[in-house]
Amino acid sequence: MSSSLSTTELDAGTAVYDEVVAAGDGALITVPAGGELRIVDLHGNQAVDTLLYDAHDVRNRYSAFDTVREQRAVYLTTGSRLLSTRLDELAVISADTCGRHDTVGGACAQESNVIRYGEHTRHQHACRQTFLRYGAAAGIGQRELGHNINFFMNVPVAPDGGLHFADGLSAPGKYVQLRASRDVLVLISNCPQLNNPCNGWDPTPVRLLGWWAP
Repeated sequence: MSSSLSTTELDAGTAVYDEVVAAGDGALITVPAGGELRIVDLHGNQAVDTLLYDAHDVRNRYSAFDTVREQRAVYLTTGSRLLSTRLDELAVISADTCGRHDTVGGACAQESNVIRYGEHTRHQHACRQTFLRYGAAAGIGQRELGHNINFFMNVPVAPDGGLHFADGLSAPGKYVQLRASRDVLVLISNCPQLNNPCNGWDPTPVRLLGWWAP
């Protein structure tokens, strides 16, 4: 799927959910079917690692493999269907002012940081820890973690299939918006990564806005 920029008519002043998530922190949001959740990149190029689950069965979780295969698209943008391991549609990207988001680069973990960047990174906080911390409230443990979406992150795929982390394509105020196709849990880690240029080596806060019936 090629880049597809689009905006939304929903106004922040009418949101029923509004939260700023600090760099390195996370959130677990229940979005009912038909609800809209917007992720705003407040300062630009901040990677927002995201997982989705069926709110009634967390074993039915977002599948990067099936999402990429079924749509024949490595990157996500407006119109992308976010599919589960059972090929259920969890959500659709309803608006996107950035234009491309990664779904293959994965989340940082202390173990992968050591392999990629060296032993000195072993005790740095990582997204996997945030996922486990916030996911625990919904029964999401290590077995329920899968390959995540990296909103606003730029991970080009080389002709030989290799990946590399590049400067982001986002900018202050850019956003991506999801429309829930069923009741979903959205698990977010606002990436604390300090060792690659995905966020300019400077993690920053993001804002979450939601519109659904109270």
